[in-house]
Amino acid sequence: RNITAMNQGQVVLSAGGLGMILANQFAQGYDTLADENVLPSSSVDYLASAAIKLYLSSTANPVAHIGFRGTVLGTSPTPSIVYFSSRGPSRQGTGVLKPDITGPGVNVLAAWPFQVGPPSAPVLPGPTFNIISGTSMSTPHLAGIAALIKSKHPDWSPAAIKSAMMTTADITDRSGNPILNEQRVAANLFATGAGHVNPMKAADPGLVYDITPQDYIGYLCSMYTSQQVSVIARRPIDCLTTVVISDRLLNYPSISVAFPASWNSTAPIVVRRKVKNVGEVPSVYYAAIDMPSSTVSVDVYPRELEFIEANQEVIFSVYVWPRQSGAMVVQGALRWVSEKHTVRSPISVTFA
Repeated sequence: RNITAMNQGQVVLSAGGLGMILANQFAQGYDTLADENVLPSSSVDYLASAAIKLYLSSTANPVAHIGFRGTVLGTSPTPSIVYFSSRGPSRQGTGVLKPDITGPGVNVLAAWPFQVGPPSAPVLPGPTFNIISGTSMSTPHLAGIAALIKSKHPDWSPAAIKSAMMTTADITDRSGNPILNEQRVAANLFATGAGHVNPMKAADPGLVYDITPQDYIGYLCSMYTSQQVSVIARRPIDCLTTVVISDRLLNYPSISVAFPASWNSTAPIVVRRKVKNVGEVPSVYYAAIDMPSSTVSVDVYPRELEFIEANQEVIFSVYVWPRQSGAMVVQGALRWVSEKHTVRSPISVTFA
């Protein structure tokens, strides 16, 4: 059941309570949310909640004080992945890494046109702001950044804009440390995707991975029936007459490789990609591979990409060999590095 903090507060208030402490369960970890309520309340993380419960069970007359000390800025770790953020991998399409990217979505303070607080609160005059968390906050951040990129590059496709956002995303927090999850453990690609969106870098990515609508249709036909794809595309699609594209050939900004249990360990899985130069010319990009060498072997050909024209496209291939390490998931990245740009594609390798 969806029992909100306000629902809990109303129960406490009706029982004669003067205040309330909202204690996290283990699954919520260190994440705390700001919610409106009908009485003074404080949300505490799991570590603090365990300490409070220990105090309550060991003290004859426990007391508590809730004091507002003002807004605290510059807290760490920021950003981090909240407990309710959807995790990958994709069960339907293991060849496409999910999630794609992460953005601001927790305790977002903004203007608000509706009533805030319990039904008994006066509508007018009332608060003109609210603090909201969830996909409903992260989505407009990402959409707004996409709109900004579109305004600067009106000829870019949605796939190119998405690529720009993904390949320039931050993989560290504001302190320069790995992005953490709700348990204060380094989050993997199934939590962060390509990383935390960086609007300034996304506006000038250097290279983009572009995908046409027909490419998506071909990829969908590799997984679904014509009728199902027609529902998604909102037009009649005949997969029998469509060029089917496998996940290894879909020009996605991230790379996801899944080795079946029966795979020959001496043969690589080959992933092909094509990048378009939207940066300076002439320019040369050099490949850098960040993968644990003891678990998988990854190589790229060619290892240098040279561009002499604007919007020039170059194809490269990524070769992934499995090793007998016993690991179920191995994650890293491929970086194309020029004098000005770093174009990063996360790599996820899973073993059945």
